[in-house]
Amino acid sequence: MHKIVVLDGHTLNPGDLSWKELESMGEVRIYDRTEAGDIIARIKDADIVLTNKTPLTGDTLKACPAIKYIGCQSTGYNVVDIKAANALGIVVTNIPSYGTEAVAQFTMALLLEVVSKVGMHAEAVKQGQWSASPDFCFWNGPLMELNGKTMGIIGFGAIGRSVAKKAEAFGMEVLACRRTPDKFPESGHCHWASLEEIYQRADVISLHCPLNEETEGMIHKGTIDRMKDGVILLNTGRGPLINETDLRDALNSGKVAGAGVDVASTEPIRPDNPLLQAKNIWITPHIAWAPLETRQRLMDIMNENIRAFLGGAPINEVH
Repeated sequence: MHKIVVLDGHTLNPGDLSWKELESMGEVRIYDRTEAGDIIARIKDADIVLTNKTPLTGDTLKACPAIKYIGCQSTGYNVVDIKAANALGIVVTNIPSYGTEAVAQFTMALLLEVVSKVGMHAEAVKQGQWSASPDFCFWNGPLMELNGKTMGIIGFGAIGRSVAKKAEAFGMEVLACRRTPDKFPESGHCHWASLEEIYQRADVISLHCPLNEETEGMIHKGTIDRMKDGVILLNTGRGPLINETDLRDALNSGKVAGAGVDVASTEPIRPDNPLLQAKNIWITPHIAWAPLETRQRLMDIMNENIRAFLGGAPINEVH
């Protein structure tokens, strides 16, 4: 019987999903969380290991020769030493494209909060500010209409394209940029653009590109200075795409009018993260991917990946 270990199952399934299908494939041990010092002991006898954010280094893999398969419970797989896994003959898979619509939806939710400030004003009403107002209405910050504004999307894969459709539905013009332009058709309100053109023309810039040597820290003082005064920045990609100190300074100076981010350079966010000292920023705890439907889809693909591996024809394999 296959021995299957889930190293950090709580994030995917805090209790509202079922592990039943996974349990039909072998002897399963599920840990909500695993500290670094416990990893080897927990997977030493396992041939199938599932991880979300628990790292599996080359040294760890060498110490656990029974492992034949590693399933990443995410699209990203940087927590696994892929080179070491390949050398050891371990199959590694990921979960592609499970959260496209959820992340695109959340991107627009962040944007709407920045420009309409629904949450801010709802809380103000609960605090009694409307009851105490001498006028029939009030607002505690500038409100913006999206119709006619320009959104620049950096990274135009599945999520970027879904965001573009939603932005167009709000009447926005879209400028799209990706490292390798493809045949995605332009429309009357969506056009390919260079990175520099996006920096100069966009009222809203949304990041959906992968994190790599080229993109790490791409949003910094130099690039922010080339943006329009009052630009809005959104990041549902990866925290290190942004130099957080430079964004804090730009928010506090007013160069950047507002920002919405669902990611941070270190997660959970550190108490000394510069963005916590910024004005006009909405920070959420990496939850764009987390709707129930999205997590169920992730689990379904995870199970499909394992069944395909056990059947001798792995799918969604990464190298």
